[in-house]
Formats: sequence, C-alpha cells, structure tokens
Amino acid sequence: MPADAPPPLPGAVLFACNFNQVRSPMAEGLLKQLVGDRVYVDSCGLKRPAMVHDDVSDEDVAAGVDPFAVAVMAELGCDLSRHRPKTFGDLEDSSFDLVVSLTPEAQHRSVELARGRAADIEYWPTFDPTLTEGSREARLAAYREVRDGLVRRIAQRFGGS
Repeated sequence: MPADAPPPLPGAVLFACNFNQVRSPMAEGLLKQLVGDRVYVDSCGLKRPAMVHDDVSDEDVAAGVDPFAVAVMAELGCDLSRHRPKTFGDLEDSSFDLVVSLTPEAQHRSVELARGRAADIEYWPTFDPTLTEGSREARLAAYREVRDGLVRRIAQRFGGS
C-alpha cells in the first residue's frame, strides 16, 4: 500500500458534534454517499437540539436536521431531510471502530465512549455555521464551506473510492 494511501475502511464509524443537527449529520451523509453499505455509519450529538435560527420554527428543529444543512447537502444529491437528531445515549450500539469528533465538547465524550475499547478517536475541528449572521445567502455560504471541508477531509481519510 502506498504511503499516501488512506488506511483500510473501518467497519463502523460514528461522527459526533454538539446537537447532531448540522456537522455530524453532514459527515454521516457524505461518508454514506462515499462508501455505501460497506461501512456502518452513524452520528450523534451531546445534547438535544434547541432552536438554531430565528427564522426556523421549534417544530422544524425538533423534527430533524437544520434546514440550511439539508439545503446544501441536497446540492450534492445527499438527502438529510429524514435525519432525526440523537444523543450518545440514543445510540443503539456503541461499538465503533472509529469515532470522529467535530467539536471539542464531543471530543471529550468520544474519549469516554472509547475508553477500554479498541476504537480509534479522531478530532476534526469543524466550524459551527449556525454562528454565521447575515443574509440567507451568507449563511448558506458558511454551510457550504463546512460541507466542502468535510468532503475534503472524508475523501482524504477514507479514499475517493
């Protein structure tokens, strides 16, 4: 295997962030799009979501992923509209070969999850696009930047196959 080749695919990958509404569902969707069913992929957050944007209703937030994340992922043919946020406690299984934390807070919880197990932990610091203010287009641009960063990181880590 060449030195710059990605490591072999893990059997199960978990992406973790704070609320499981933006970054971790994006990463989950992108990896599923890349590897199909060759790898079990899931995502979770630390806490139950709260309202993300002033122009998004509490019902939309409680129902699923952030609407801006849905919109920018749809641009790549990845449907996140059915995603339902969950926490570490909601996971059906906690046996992952790789846990990728996208926030510092999730990194601490991921280390706890992996304690005493053979799971690898990686930290990919990822900007929270919900912090972006301004027009709808400015906010969508921030989400696209996060999405595109995750696309690059996933391709680098898991290969473009």
